[in-house]
Amino acid sequence: MWQAEYVRDCLKKLYPDCDVQILGMTTRGDQILDRALSKVGGKGLFIKELETALEDGRADLAVHSLKDVPMVMPEGFDLSCVMAREDARDAFVSNNYPSLEDLPAGAIVGTSSLRRESVLRAKFPHLEIQPLRGNLDTRMGKLDKGEYQAIILAAAGLKRLGLESRIRAFLPYDPYTPAAGQGALGIETLSKHPNIKQWLAPLNDLPTLFAVSAERMVSRQLGGSCEVPLAAHAVWDQNQMQIRSFVASTDGKSICLANGSAQVKSVEDAEALGLAVAKDLLSQGAADLIPKISK
Repeated sequence: MWQAEYVRDCLKKLYPDCDVQILGMTTRGDQILDRALSKVGGKGLFIKELETALEDGRADLAVHSLKDVPMVMPEGFDLSCVMAREDARDAFVSNNYPSLEDLPAGAIVGTSSLRRESVLRAKFPHLEIQPLRGNLDTRMGKLDKGEYQAIILAAAGLKRLGLESRIRAFLPYDPYTPAAGQGALGIETLSKHPNIKQWLAPLNDLPTLFAVSAERMVSRQLGGSCEVPLAAHAVWDQNQMQIRSFVASTDGKSICLANGSAQVKSVEDAEALGLAVAKDLLSQGAADLIPKISK
């Protein structure tokens, strides 16, 4: 809802005479909280109902956390806008411990991500990693009730909701490389409404668009879904883009890691860089770590 309200406010600033209304919806991904996302359908569970509302004409655009958007858009739908990225890092949240390193043996750490789980199991085999689902309030509530000694969340969500003070530590990109698109907002529209895409154009942030295009290409080539412990994150050094990506086994015992860099001045440049990194990972045997890779 914060994301929808944020986009509404941005549009009203751009177009003061435009009446922007919010159609609040709860998705299957929000409703199914007793099973890991990888077991119940993956990323698409967060957007299907919103796409139905677009098709039915009840909504003109849908706002998503970009890391929840499948790597291949369904026919008839466009990812029409990528907004400026918030902090892409993962965050360590705990009431009693200042860092992961300070957690005692057997401490329970909650995360909804196989990617995070693989890194945690590799670095901290003495900790107990358990699934954690629900919206931000639900997850924080479980921590505060003592069900977990710590939880790992995307820093962007905590910052957007004014909860940055709950962050005990920001986790570094190496080794806690984020998911493709983490921290960015994407706006989806119907392909048959190019005028809406044009209205959204001023909200596009090109550095973020190029970065997430590279990241999403890596994920697309590797069959990226919630069933795959896959990370991909691009950063900028002037017009030079650098990207780090890994594919790991869930237990963290096997990992393929690749880095790449290139001058990027277009989405095509960014996707070419992402494709090169994906090929590097596959040459290392990444396909063997992926349950169902899309060829």
